[in-house]
Amino acid sequence: MQIGAPEAVAAAGSGRQGLRGRLVTRDGWAVPHAVATVTDATGRQVARAEADGGGAVATGPLAPGAYTVVVTAAGYLPAARTAIATGSGAAELGTLVLARQGGAELPPPGVWTVDPSHSAVAATAQHLGLSSVHGRFAEFASRIVIAPRTEDSSVVAEIKAASVDTGNPTRDDHLRSADFLDAEQHPVIAYRGSGLTPAGPDRWTVHGQLTLAGVTRQVDLALAYLGTGPDPWGGVRAAFRATAELRREDFAMNWNQIVQAGIAAIGATLRVELDIQAVQGEALPQG
Repeated sequence: MQIGAPEAVAAAGSGRQGLRGRLVTRDGWAVPHAVATVTDATGRQVARAEADGGGAVATGPLAPGAYTVVVTAAGYLPAARTAIATGSGAAELGTLVLARQGGAELPPPGVWTVDPSHSAVAATAQHLGLSSVHGRFAEFASRIVIAPRTEDSSVVAEIKAASVDTGNPTRDDHLRSADFLDAEQHPVIAYRGSGLTPAGPDRWTVHGQLTLAGVTRQVDLALAYLGTGPDPWGGVRAAFRATAELRREDFAMNWNQIVQAGIAAIGATLRVELDIQAVQGEALPQG
């Protein structure tokens, strides 16, 4: 259930005079502040209404007849529907689903705070040209801001470099050293994403800069939006998965060891994988 949905549905189905309806995204979120414009058969505007916080729209009584309702909202494609007003002056728009511009979806605009207890930041490197070494970072924080114009959305993330964990203490100590993360001199790995580009339904490219071991480079993330849902603490969560590939030499991580026949101990690239749960709002639940 979405916050505000019961009131919105009650308003739409109350039988009062005028046009009634509800404006939502594909996954059922209300689109507040969308505007419904009602025109008659001659094209003359006869009513105009702005959706409330639950996505409900309501106008005054309409003369009996057929009307065209056009709905517009920042970040969404315009949508149109025909509505018939009865002799009582009432007309039902029903639930109108608005599609995001660019054909890709994201959660509703606002602040979303990443929950590190239900998220993971991982990296994989090739070892000896045969298998892979998997690592994760245990300590991180992030905040996502979904803008009304989706392409203007942003993300800020900070990862504690010393929290790297590959399951091998000796290897982890080496990764924290100046040969790799240089965690003592550069304790924070930072990412600043400053824009999105649609890459298909539910998929985006996040454009941003990664600062790692004191070096800043442009790094884009391939982002998949997995949907939203309620949590047990009365909040709402959104899920994402993001990936990127980094070249170690771009961040001055040039240490390596040739073991035999020209085979390097560590591959030249790192694959970064992010599994994210974000909570709607500025604070995380206490549960």
